[in-house]
Amino acid sequence: MTTEPSPPLRVVVVTYSPGDSLPGFLSSLRAATTLPLDVVLADNGSTDGAPERAVAEFPFVRLLPTGGNVGYGAAANAGLADRTSGWALVANPDIEFEPGSVDELLAVAGRWPRAATVGPAIRSPDGVLYPSARDLPSLSTGIGHALLGWIWPANPWTARYRREREAPRERPAGWLSGSCFLVDLEAFHSVGGFDPGYFMYFEDVDLGARLGERGWLQVYAPTAVVQHEGGHATSRDAHRMQRVHHTSALRYLARRHPGPARAPLRAALRAGLGARMLVSYASARVGAGARPQQTADALPRRRRRWRRDTGESGTMSAGQ
Repeated sequence: MTTEPSPPLRVVVVTYSPGDSLPGFLSSLRAATTLPLDVVLADNGSTDGAPERAVAEFPFVRLLPTGGNVGYGAAANAGLADRTSGWALVANPDIEFEPGSVDELLAVAGRWPRAATVGPAIRSPDGVLYPSARDLPSLSTGIGHALLGWIWPANPWTARYRREREAPRERPAGWLSGSCFLVDLEAFHSVGGFDPGYFMYFEDVDLGARLGERGWLQVYAPTAVVQHEGGHATSRDAHRMQRVHHTSALRYLARRHPGPARAPLRAALRAGLGARMLVSYASARVGAGARPQQTADALPRRRRRWRRDTGESGTMSAGQ
């Protein structure tokens, strides 16, 4: 009896002149799973030649030009358009995977039959744990987080929204960071994928909300760990990215509060977010928002290890 080979795992990477980060992404990805890979670079108009060099160097990588800088969600949609079932990975090019981390995401997905997305723990190069699995922001929580997070990161509204007062554990979340997550393609396409109306920011919040309305779960998997450099593309035009961030927030909140009766609320949100955007132009601290309150030391003590010599998974403590 012959065993059918595993189909390649679709990995969509949205690129926009990713520079030196892309080779590290691809090399670490190869060590993150035993599955064959089908990596699609959904390219939004790179001019640095990095995507073309990656295609030449890595045989499992191919280039998909999107026709221009269409935004993160629209590019990811293009990279997933021809696959309607199974799991796929969507990630930024400045991610680096710990060995076995993608297989760990798949193992977690197998424990949650209603999971639509599964997201890893995301740490920064200096060991800070990014709060990548958050609740959907209520109006009061969102206002408290936006007003106080930059000056009082541990305030109760931010802590509630980002769940930073509890130890990281495998659990459902309202939404997962779009910088890296595993997605069930049947669930993804059932809601129309990412809303292309979000150029950047909040497309992942919106996706989590729409999937949740259909009964799907977003699952945080802190036993799978990746490193995210962050800010690679957004630092090139900080003021524009602040404008995009605040207009995306307004789009999300306005859609959660529709109808003529809530028009005054939407007007107040527009005014408040507009004022915060102007302040963020003058203060990088406001623009950066609330500093994360946990480090990677808070991750579950037993961590997944990948044995390169045998291809079998095992566990070890974080102190080993």
